[in-house]
Amino acid sequence: MKKTTLLLLFLSLASCQYFNREVPSKNELLQEKLKEINWKEVDEYPSVAECEKIEDKTLRQQCFFEFLTSTIQQKLSADTLSILYPELDTIEVKVTVFPDATIKFEPQFPKDSVTYDRVKIDSILNARLSDFPKINPALKRGIPVKMQFILPVILKVE
Repeated sequence: MKKTTLLLLFLSLASCQYFNREVPSKNELLQEKLKEINWKEVDEYPSVAECEKIEDKTLRQQCFFEFLTSTIQQKLSADTLSILYPELDTIEVKVTVFPDATIKFEPQFPKDSVTYDRVKIDSILNARLSDFPKINPALKRGIPVKMQFILPVILKVE
């Protein structure tokens, strides 16, 4: 009987330490979780229907960028850009995919470049790419997020 009493006494004293622990607040737990998230990377890159069936994340991303580049090249291939600027063989395009699946295209030029009429090139780019195929936005923790990237687009293929 003494062993049982001692055992019960020990268990009651030892188990008290578990009840005396301070429970973290909701805010502390939230802040801890937010620190764990890498906000500089998305969980899923934007995508198009043609690439959705690909399971591998890297291959799906590659499919998306190839689709994007080739579609932009096709839409700009027979355009006035090559007539207005025959020396222009590649243009960098900043692509912004918004959470609502809208897309914005902006030509990028070197800061010191005065050779090109930025407004004219921007209006040509937006006119030719206005009916761009639907792009699904990037996802972070299942939530659509804005994503930007710069694509080099070859205008002249010889």
